[in-house]
Order: sequence, then C-alpha cells, then structure tokens
Amino acid sequence: MSIAASAAPWLIPDWPAPGHVRALFTTRGASEHDGASRGPYGFFNLGDHVGDDPVAVAANRAHLTRALGGAQPGFLNQVHGTVVRDGCSPGNEPSAAGPAPAPTADAAVSNHPGRACTVMVADCLPVLFTNRAGTVVGAAHAGWRGLAAGVLQAALVSFRAAALAAPAPGAIKNTADDVLAWLGPCIGPRAFEVGAEVRAAFVDADSGAAACFAPHGAGKYLADLPALARRVLAAQGVAAIYGNDSSDDWCTVARADRFFSYRRDQAALGGSGRMAACVWLTDQPARTHSRA
Repeated sequence: MSIAASAAPWLIPDWPAPGHVRALFTTRGASEHDGASRGPYGFFNLGDHVGDDPVAVAANRAHLTRALGGAQPGFLNQVHGTVVRDGCSPGNEPSAAGPAPAPTADAAVSNHPGRACTVMVADCLPVLFTNRAGTVVGAAHAGWRGLAAGVLQAALVSFRAAALAAPAPGAIKNTADDVLAWLGPCIGPRAFEVGAEVRAAFVDADSGAAACFAPHGAGKYLADLPALARRVLAAQGVAAIYGNDSSDDWCTVARADRFFSYRRDQAALGGSGRMAACVWLTDQPARTHSRA
C-alpha cells in the first residue's frame, strides 16, 4: 500500500520482515486527541529538546512505549555523527530520579527482544534495518551530514556483527544480501535546497551521486536525500530497499498535514516537533496493520 493510501495515524513499514520483527514511524497527529503537545509541536511531539512542554512530551513518550507492546524505546542524543549504539545496553529508562541523559549516537542495533532501536527526525531520513531471519534490527538517523560522514556504513558494520552473534534459525546464514532496509519520510527532492559544498561532499566520494542533485539557481541544488541513501546502501551490498521513493507523499515539508518539518516550521512557527522511527524484536505473533 502506498503512503498516500494509508489511513492509519502512524506508518508501518511495508517490507518482507518476519512477523516477530515490528516497526513503526510516528506522525504529528491530526487533532488534540492524537497527542498532548500544542502550538508548533501539535500534537504528537516526541522531542524533549525542542522547547515543548516536558509534561506533554512525557505523555507522548509514554503512549509510544505502550504502543511498542512492552519494548522500551531507546532515544538517542543525535548529533549527525556516525556512532552506533548497542541497543541492548542500558539507556535512558525512567527511574525515581527521572530519565537518564540520552546516549550520544546516531544509530542503534539490537539482536535481543525488548528494546526498540529508535531515531527521531523532522526532515532527516530515518533508515530501519532487519534481516530475513529476523535475528537483528537497527535504526539510523541519516541527515545529509551523517549520510556523507558514513552513518549507514557504520550502522551496517554493527548490524552485520550483531547478526553473526545471534543464532539464526535452521540453516539460514546471514549474508550481505540478507539485509532489508526501509527508508522513512524525510525532506523531499523538491524542497531540499543545498549549497555546492553539500553536493561536493557526496560527489567527491561517488561521482554517480551527481544524478541526485538538480541545479537550482546560482550555486544551489535540489538534493534527493532518499536517492543518496539508496546509493550508499547499494554500494554496501543492500539490494532489498523499501519505503521512501522520493515522491511528495514522503516529503516532510510537503505533507504539513502529517509530518513535522524543521525547515518548514522552525522559523515560521517558532518550533517543530520530532517524529520517531522504531524497530524491535518480539516473541509475540504478528498483528495486522495498515502499511506504507
């Protein structure tokens, strides 16, 4: 099902993952019934660093945790870098003294049930991973800086190491072409204006990346972030890539009815919320969802 056809408030990746692999992408919500945040953060903002009411953010995060069916979302302090966190390690669980500071990283992997690899976005590209055996999951925050720096390559190194460490069912063997990737909503190629230095950061490393940039005035280009990510993933041996096809339906800027966008809203409204992409392992049977 296309993203436009989905009537569900949140997106569920449409990829051939095993049933015990769960994943979701939250949206901004359409009314006050969908979340506790108000103003430019309305309604389902999950970012605790954007100026929103902390009580509202806590309520929204609690709702997300319930939706994960017992798994704990592992929120990160994202810095557009390449550090990958072990999603099985203790993170920012709440305690009597309040939540611990989020660990600094831009990706996470896990080969155990109970912890959801989680990244937050409001224009950057979320990338979720699993394998056909369903023994490991991962999530990466891929804005242009992280993508150019190698966050997807770093995530795949950790992902494949975790896959080798996890017992695979039967005679299944984890290989490079065993990886499944899903690209979530992000700023689209008709809205993402960048300078020549951004283009150079990609083209200097991969001349074929020039096809992902369209001239847009003197020294400016429109960049196709999902297409750049697909090139990076393909170069790393990932052929099974799903989700964002660079159309307007996936564009956070174009779809103000559904998505937060930092570029669209920060200056105009004085703030922007954050959405989350989560993927986790469970021993429970699969449920039925609308998909995207």
